[in-house]
Order: sequence, then structure tokens, then C-alpha cells
Amino acid sequence: MIKLIAVGKIKAAELSRLCDDYQKRINHYHKLAVIEVKDEPISANDSPEHIKDREGERILEKISSNDHVIALDLCGKMQDSVTFSKTIDKILTSKNIVFVIGGSLGLSDKVKRRADSLLKLSDMTFLHQMTRLIILEQIYRSFKILNNEVYHK
Repeated sequence: MIKLIAVGKIKAAELSRLCDDYQKRINHYHKLAVIEVKDEPISANDSPEHIKDREGERILEKISSNDHVIALDLCGKMQDSVTFSKTIDKILTSKNIVFVIGGSLGLSDKVKRRADSLLKLSDMTFLHQMTRLIILEQIYRSFKILNNEVYHK
């Protein structure tokens, strides 16, 4: 199984529809569950670290001890799509994969320490909610690559 744990809900209807579409496409190949955890309100009275810690606790509650966790993080390693597909294929032979998308402030140190690896999608900055669409598209692309199926470049 593949799980995608994301902090917060997608607010834009168009973006939500695209994510739902990719989730359906992925489920054709492999079971995928998208789990949303509540985002913490950002206030001037609270430090970013405390906010990330509270969101991190919600994330960690959804992860099993035997899950292989790939956290999306700006300090992670970038992979091309073919390498990413091979990574997914290798892990899924023995474990569930959990992709983690933090809140708008990022991930807590505790979540990063729990992760088996950190993945960076790009050197560019994306809207937080677009990250979900991008990783779903890449997971779908991975299954197309693994099955030697045509998919646009």
C-alpha cells in the first residue's frame, strides 16, 4: 500500500479535482490512501517550531513502525522520474510506502528523523497545496514507467 499523509486540506476545487483524478489513476495500479491531518493555525504568539511539532505529532500517529517513510523536504535528495519509479518498485516489494507532506512551514525535526529518506521535488518554490498534485503525478508516472506504458513527457 502507498499512503500519502498531508497536512491540511486542498481548498481550490480545481486542484482537488486533479488530485482526485490522479488518485484514481494510481489506484488502477496499486492501492493508495490519502490521509489529511489538521493544519495548525499560524499565529504571532506561537513559534514556527511549535506549530511544526504539533502537526508532526498528528503525522506520526498515522505512520506504522514497519512503514517506509519518504518525507518531502527542501533538504532532500532530488531524483529523476525513472530513478523514482525504481525506488518505489524496490520498496513496495517488502513494505508500505508513506509519503509525507508537511504544513506550510515544513516538517518537524521528529518527522524528518522518522523518515527513511527525504525527497526534494525541485529547487523551485511551489504553492504548498500544489505539492500534493506534483507527488501524485510522479507516483502515477512511476507506475506507467514500471509497466512500460506510454505517458506524455
